[in-house]
Amino acid sequence: MAAGNHGWVERSHSRIGTGAAALLCALLAACLAACAGDEPSSPGGGRPTVNPPIVGVPGAGASGAAGLVAGGGGGAQPGMAGSLAAGGGGSPNTGGGGAGGAAGRAGGGAGGLGGAGMTGGAGAGGSTEPGPPGEICARWKADRADLTESPWTGDAATCTAGDMTEEDRATAHRLVNLYRFMAGLEPVMMTAEGNRLAQGCALLMGANSKISHTPDSTWKCFTEESAKTAGASSLSSGGSISSVDGYMIDPGNPTTIGHRRWILSNMLSSIGFGSAGRFSCQYQPAQRAPATAKAWAAWPPPGQVPIQALGSRFAKIDMTGWTVQSDRISLNGAQVAVTSGGMDMPVTVTALLPGYGSSFALRFNPMGWAATAGQTYSVKLSGTPMPIEYEVQVVDCP
Repeated sequence: MAAGNHGWVERSHSRIGTGAAALLCALLAACLAACAGDEPSSPGGGRPTVNPPIVGVPGAGASGAAGLVAGGGGGAQPGMAGSLAAGGGGSPNTGGGGAGGAAGRAGGGAGGLGGAGMTGGAGAGGSTEPGPPGEICARWKADRADLTESPWTGDAATCTAGDMTEEDRATAHRLVNLYRFMAGLEPVMMTAEGNRLAQGCALLMGANSKISHTPDSTWKCFTEESAKTAGASSLSSGGSISSVDGYMIDPGNPTTIGHRRWILSNMLSSIGFGSAGRFSCQYQPAQRAPATAKAWAAWPPPGQVPIQALGSRFAKIDMTGWTVQSDRISLNGAQVAVTSGGMDMPVTVTALLPGYGSSFALRFNPMGWAATAGQTYSVKLSGTPMPIEYEVQVVDCP
């Protein structure tokens, strides 16, 4: 599997609902097993690390839509189920009852860009059942067929932003939507304005060879617009393509798993990508979550998931934690039980800080076992206003 460069990533995280806001800058390794280079690691634990600035400034960044999110900006995605498979007719969000979504997990007819999803909303005969064997692997491998990243065309010496290639942006966009698809969420659109803002942000990071959500006017190539964009973006000292995987694994972020939660959030309706050499920005402006948003999302998700999506040679989901997040269901005090093949699989449960991509979230980490291809794991959350139950079928997609 081809892969691009890798590096460190940061994410700004805004809190939701009260008007208060906070930023979280988390250091994590952004590469899968195919990535080359020295092993990056997270701060602490006696492991070597390269430390970009770790900052936490409340109230920074742009305000969210309709006053729902203030400060910090971005990183929310609407949690509507769907797929990229085209069905017959229909609007992108409602489905037209066409021929069923890709991998079978999209449920009934997938109209336009996504129609009925795992929740079985629009379209005929939506289903939460995993798709036929092999289809999720076909999607996984097709969307990741070429992960190389092209050279930057800009110039930090003259503060020329340059640009990414259309192909690179399409790949990064496709990866974000691949993860959302596997989690039963609708794809998020990429906008030209979002790309423009992200590219300016990337220039600012690249020109100064560091990343921060709160750059000041002493930074080379500083503009108010780029600084504001940095407060509403995921930031990385890796390329846009390679960093998407790092956001999903999210090591070095144990109290929030905030990067992943934002990618799987209910409030992102658009996204933009910018790269400048070793640095990139993923611009994610927050929007109000639609009424049709999913009640909860999990990673690893219900249904089939490739073992290759659950970690790299640097970090694995079992280490950073399986997660469940929700905007409507309080997960405070929830208990988690995992079984496989009729056996109890012990886990430790940790409540995550509220407001980072979702109102509620928790992570649970395997104790003495690891996710294995060919196994199905039944997950049950209890002690919540409504029980949450799902099955994760781990498959190998070599």
